[in-house]
Amino acid sequence: MSPMPALFVSHGSPMILVEPSPARDFLTRLADIVPRPRAIVVISAHWTTPAPQVSNSAHPRTIHDFRGFPPELYDLRYDAPGDPELAATIARMSGAEPVEHGLDHGAWVPLLLGWPQADIPVLQLSIQAGEDPTHHYLLGRKLAGLRHDGVLILGSGALTHNLRAYFGDDPLATARNVAFADWMAAKVAKDSTEDLLAYRPRAPEAAFAHPTDEHLLPLFVAMGAGDDGHGRVVHRSQDGCLAMDAYAWE
Repeated sequence: MSPMPALFVSHGSPMILVEPSPARDFLTRLADIVPRPRAIVVISAHWTTPAPQVSNSAHPRTIHDFRGFPPELYDLRYDAPGDPELAATIARMSGAEPVEHGLDHGAWVPLLLGWPQADIPVLQLSIQAGEDPTHHYLLGRKLAGLRHDGVLILGSGALTHNLRAYFGDDPLATARNVAFADWMAAKVAKDSTEDLLAYRPRAPEAAFAHPTDEHLLPLFVAMGAGDDGHGRVVHRSQDGCLAMDAYAWE
């Protein structure tokens, strides 16, 4: 049986659930892009801890970790089961600490669009905002074997994440983000691991696209988990000036 792909998606604002966009359309087709997983491990930009942690909740709660959005978004739930046994396996493989943790919007927003039935076990693995891409890539390498057991490794962040530019009026913001996104897409397609891990000094407009790293760090976990396969671009679009691209390693 072929291993499960590893994915990175740009999850966007929670408004992606109620506003039409190409990125929303893409996320609703996730179940058509990959085989049905037996479980999903989400590495979300919104769960950051000093050292890796893995959620071992049997019934992870839906975390509404955002403010100022329409009331209907706070009524949404994603009641997928957890998988404490898989969490224990990941803890042994990676050294992550098992803890009780729910699903933040970096996890449940794309999952609600991709697998709305919420019938696949889901757990989360935290990122370390104080660590570099190589740390996260090596964390992903420790998880690579799970893909041969039907587990989907899903990095959820944002290909570009300059919110000041998003809400500002810089006429060059889109072009600057596109320059970064073009470079990333080319490097993923060429499996240029060295360049990608050194994206901050090498990619054009890297500091503009990512004033801080946390929304790109899930990409490196997915890339590490899928590094025995070939990277490819599976979606490209814009939300305002922000790139909403997604990649698969398979």
